[in-house]
Amino acid sequence: MEINRRNFFEHAGLGLAAFGLGAFSPAYAFTKDNINKPYNAEGQQLFIGKDIAIVQTMYGKVKGFVLRNIFTFRGIPYGDDTSGENRFMPPKEPKPWEDVRPAVFYGNSAPQDIYDRSPESYSAFVDHWNYDELGEDCLRLNVWTPSLERKKRPVLVWLHGGGFARGNGIEQDGYNGENISRAGDIVFCSINHRLGPFGFSDFSGVDQKKFGNSGNVGMLDIVAALKWINENIENFGGDPDNVTVMGQSGGGAKVCNIAAMPAAKGLVHKGIALSGSAVEGGNQEYTRKLGEYILEEAGLGKHEVHKLQEIPWNEYYDLAYRASEKIKEKGLNMNRGGFGPIADGINIPKGNYFKTGKNEQPDIPLIFCTTFHEWNPNRDNPGLENISLIEVAEKIADRYGEKSIDIVNAYANLFPEATPMEIWALVVSNRQTVVHAANQKLKQQSSVYMAWFGWESPLFDHRHRAFHCIDISFWLLNTDKMITHTGGGQRPLQLSMRMAQSLINFMYKGSPNCENLPAWAEYTSEQGETMVLNDKCELKNDPDRAARAHLG
Repeated sequence: MEINRRNFFEHAGLGLAAFGLGAFSPAYAFTKDNINKPYNAEGQQLFIGKDIAIVQTMYGKVKGFVLRNIFTFRGIPYGDDTSGENRFMPPKEPKPWEDVRPAVFYGNSAPQDIYDRSPESYSAFVDHWNYDELGEDCLRLNVWTPSLERKKRPVLVWLHGGGFARGNGIEQDGYNGENISRAGDIVFCSINHRLGPFGFSDFSGVDQKKFGNSGNVGMLDIVAALKWINENIENFGGDPDNVTVMGQSGGGAKVCNIAAMPAAKGLVHKGIALSGSAVEGGNQEYTRKLGEYILEEAGLGKHEVHKLQEIPWNEYYDLAYRASEKIKEKGLNMNRGGFGPIADGINIPKGNYFKTGKNEQPDIPLIFCTTFHEWNPNRDNPGLENISLIEVAEKIADRYGEKSIDIVNAYANLFPEATPMEIWALVVSNRQTVVHAANQKLKQQSSVYMAWFGWESPLFDHRHRAFHCIDISFWLLNTDKMITHTGGGQRPLQLSMRMAQSLINFMYKGSPNCENLPAWAEYTSEQGETMVLNDKCELKNDPDRAARAHLG
């Protein structure tokens, strides 16, 4: 006998009541029991079979599985294979299929140089990077949803970090969408897209007609994923008219790029940029020059770009980066090695992203968040823990010169409880870039919110502090999944529940205000309203402005 959805849930005992959540509303108060006991742990937890978790998309049916009451689909194609004649070209729609397509394992990561995963690598221990196959058939996305009912749930789209050169949609366990999907009654998606020289090689200067978009195809991939979500997510229980993009580091910059791209208007409605931002694209004069260097490195003429589509991807990867190194030797030291979003005036605006005031951009509410100690210098160097303030001034003198002592004193006076090591971390992790981005975004109509994450990891003798990436698992209710960042347990979970509820409220209502945080005022350039996220959360007015003023 075939199992229909209603019979399946009745048989498995996996209805919403098993969550202990009931119907979610944005005012819902998180409790420890709701997070720690979100499903019937005594019963069967994984369900997969002939008639389980099947969804119709525009291109064919996909079949996933149900894990702890969350419908999960992995590696769904949102675009065609980008190898061969599709290399350097805008993404094409996936080819339709007739049979039910399994969606049970993650898709290829884009070609890249992956992080060290040796047994001796502490970075591999801390982040335990999730990688499998690399390849150009990488336009895949993953979906987590509490139900396949057409309930118009808000949709959260995760854009991974790694600059524009590394990463994938499930790179860290903290990217997992199960817990936030369950707790917020939302649909969570994460995507892979082209990176590095496959996503951002600009050959428009040598062949504008055919390769005019080549320098931005990595961002056009993300737009294609958002279009797929717009056209298909209702069948997964999501609302195509309520989509929030969220990313960290390079993913935060991707959020800002999407918020500026005319092609994304109507596909995205809110954004959250963590530890990464952007206010303008790369200089196309330079990126076109790099395109010429790539052809020269390959021994090809200006009308032979098509031959670069024919060579194995690893060969193209190597020669593109050789060309990037050679152009640096000529004094053209481009951001991200020249492989990042380009201000072409078509796909990505020229000049400041948020300056135009034109109605062609998405103009969406944004939350910006950074961490206290993004780039803590002694993360892997215990010998620096007892550094003195005068030694900190000496360490930063190469960059700040005679101002170094004034800068150190300014931060030390503003943060009297911070050790000299923490002062150094605050200086090198300063908030100038994110404050500038937020101030530029204020030129548009939509609201802006600012946060500063200060919760410090207890691991490695507390040296990691509030490091780059640590806040991801807090926003997504994954502090126990990402135990090598947080140590696990109740202390990080308490802050995670506050932050997750704030995130979910922002998705539902466009405001991060919730009952478990102090009132969170919109950001203004005059006051610099900033929610400090820690064991005790506080709204402060630009808490490091007096110290930042000395940075110049």
